[in-house]
Amino acid sequence: MLPAPGAVVCHGAHKLSPSFLVCSGSMEPAFHRGDLLFLTNFHDDPIRAGEIVVFKVEGRDIPIVHRVIKIHEKENGNIKFLTKGDNNEVDDRGLYKEGQNWLEKKDVVGRARGFLPYVGMVTIIMNDYPKFK
Repeated sequence: MLPAPGAVVCHGAHKLSPSFLVCSGSMEPAFHRGDLLFLTNFHDDPIRAGEIVVFKVEGRDIPIVHRVIKIHEKENGNIKFLTKGDNNEVDDRGLYKEGQNWLEKKDVVGRARGFLPYVGMVTIIMNDYPKFK
């Protein structure tokens, strides 16, 4: 049985790279609605400012793709970070769960490593306009 198109993409030998569909304009001009992102998530690689990550927030069903704008490293080596959409005026603290000011590596679903522009527009149109289904 083959996976559905866009479900997984082979990346290198024996590594799978999940994909993610951009559903809003919060990352314009870097990414647009309908762009299909290809993700990696190597846990040994440190998170860096400027990197684009897909993260999951407790209490929200849909992951978010935004840029890391600030790193906060504690003396014990624990790293936390803050994100923001390129097209947004403010950082993402308002999107995090109540009382949470930083994300941690455990919140990261993947890191954007490539994309195909507008490939997912058909999916978005069918979700926005159910009568086309």
